[in-house]
Amino acid sequence: MADALTMYIDGRWVHAHDGATIEVVDPSTGRVIATVPAAGAVDVDIAVRAARRASDDGTWGSAVAERERSRIMFRMAELVREQRDELAELEVRDCGKPLADARGDIDEVAFMFEYYAGWATKISGDIPPVGPGAMSLIVKEPVGVCGLIVPWNYPMMMAAQKMAPALAAGCTVVLKPAEQTPLTALRLAAIAEAAGVPAGVVNVVTGIGAQAGGPLLVHPMVDKISFTGSKDVGKHIQRTCADQLKRVTLELGGKSPNIVFADADLAVAVPGTCNGVFGNQGEVCSAGSRVFVDASIYDETLQAMTDFAAGITLGSGLDPATTMGPLVSAVQRDRVNGYIESGRTEARLVFEGQRPSDPELSGGYFVAPTIFESTSNTVRIAREEIFGPVMTVIPFRSVDEVVALANDTEYGLAAAIWTRDIGRALRTARSVRAGVVWINDSQPAPTETMWGGYKQSGIGRELGPYALDAYLESKHIYINLAN
Repeated sequence: MADALTMYIDGRWVHAHDGATIEVVDPSTGRVIATVPAAGAVDVDIAVRAARRASDDGTWGSAVAERERSRIMFRMAELVREQRDELAELEVRDCGKPLADARGDIDEVAFMFEYYAGWATKISGDIPPVGPGAMSLIVKEPVGVCGLIVPWNYPMMMAAQKMAPALAAGCTVVLKPAEQTPLTALRLAAIAEAAGVPAGVVNVVTGIGAQAGGPLLVHPMVDKISFTGSKDVGKHIQRTCADQLKRVTLELGGKSPNIVFADADLAVAVPGTCNGVFGNQGEVCSAGSRVFVDASIYDETLQAMTDFAAGITLGSGLDPATTMGPLVSAVQRDRVNGYIESGRTEARLVFEGQRPSDPELSGGYFVAPTIFESTSNTVRIAREEIFGPVMTVIPFRSVDEVVALANDTEYGLAAAIWTRDIGRALRTARSVRAGVVWINDSQPAPTETMWGGYKQSGIGRELGPYALDAYLESKHIYINLAN
């Protein structure tokens, strides 16, 4: 029997006001594993008002001093680490990824809370010189109430990536997880409660995007929206929030280039490139799904990538032998399969793997790793974000050509460059218009650094100290010392 869960609003575990629920499905089997509340505008309003009260009365931002905020966040990190195995298994059942990957995600969640717990006591302003007769103070203050809307590909990690800097800055939050993957977000609320986060500071509302996320966008008591997801939804959020000039951070899609130069160490570049496309089932905004290979090594590199893809094992994420799980939903599976069918008409299919043979997984949302080759960067599978395990390989003959190809996209989130020539690597990195460029690696995103993209890959930056800027206001206090 599926578990019937509640959501967390103002320090209480509650049902939706009208009793509505949505089903949560195990993507490996297609079976319902839980139900959660389907929040609507009334529920969101209660959550936002709780967050507003906790923000305005200083429950978290001022009455709870920086050292206490830090202590509570360190405790959250401890609780995440203590519950690591349970949280990782819950993540697998919710979104399908292999258990080893989920454990890595949970480890990073714990570190995120530790990292930003340290920052809670180190946020400071400035004293710019303004002459002998006056003094100016630049102070940092919390933005206020933040609506956090997160996707289904890294459910708990994306929630922590937004919540941790917001809490460190003294903000209060209303978290809206993806309707497909709400389970670890609810556990994160329980962890916050157990760590001593006061009522109203952290609220988690579950439900469908339009019914639960939509009211967050237009609520006049919400000061900021932070969203990770698709480009089209991001544009809708920006348009909607513009009416209230609400602050917005958008981490959107990508169509990232993987550039393999002739002198690359293929023993590193091939698995790195393939993992950059097929990792997390290809459900990665920065997936390097456009693979540009120097024409002089094209055939051998393509064969090596095909051999790597053939070694990928699809199955339940809880099976230790699995190296690729299912996609998150039937909708996403069908969407990716649609791109594969499109690719068959516009490019050459090089490789397509096999679905799991286990009858227990016959209802799962599996798409096997797929490789196409093309001589053009204009085909649909090379232009649009697929968000699945589909690679398009394209040859190039010069640095200038591959830089032009890499930049020939509306996106600009990430890029990977594979070469032994560090000078060429750095020159190419500076020429590629992307917010993150990896050299001889693919997909690392350390919490201590920075994340975000150019062009239609979003607005603003997350991770590292850069994320704190999104949750802080700067205030100038001018003091006349002459009187």
